[in-house]
Amino acid sequence: MFTGIVEQIGAVSRLEERESGRRIVLTAPGLGNLTVGASIAVNGVCLTAVETETDSVSVDVIPETLRRTNLGSLEPANLVNLERPMPADGRFDGHIVQGHVDGVGVVESVVRSREAGTVLTVQTPEQLRAYLVEKGSVTIDGVSLTVATVTDTGFEVALIPHTLDATTLGLRKDGDTVNLEMDVLAKYVERLLGSRP
Repeated sequence: MFTGIVEQIGAVSRLEERESGRRIVLTAPGLGNLTVGASIAVNGVCLTAVETETDSVSVDVIPETLRRTNLGSLEPANLVNLERPMPADGRFDGHIVQGHVDGVGVVESVVRSREAGTVLTVQTPEQLRAYLVEKGSVTIDGVSLTVATVTDTGFEVALIPHTLDATTLGLRKDGDTVNLEMDVLAKYVERLLGSRP
């Protein structure tokens, strides 16, 4: 389980296309401290460390994950958000994030103004819009955020300067794709209510 509080930004150093999908080699200070088999969220996608070296980790991405996320569009030198799983005795800061991406959204606009700060508008796949609630939670590329406004085609979030600096969201521009994980509590409620006679 993750919290959506990004620990650091990493960089894609190498990509290897494989029959079983894609291997991504990431670099960031301290990544060598991960052990093989450990989980790490890469742009909100829970992956497993398969090789580690000083300040680098390799993860394998299977075709199913490449279909459901934007990890297939990564290129060398691209920056990614990284988070290790929350320890059992850790502080819970964001919201419950599983690292199981529900779909890919498209950045419709990034508006920066003195009055409103930075507002990111995301077009969301239609099947995911039912999980959007104003002041509810959503994860964009692994970042825990609060929905400011629900729109006809998706939602808006307001980003504080710290989030812009500490994550890759400050680099997003119109037309970029982003990984979306909807609030797991909403999905469980839907399932439970849908299964009632």
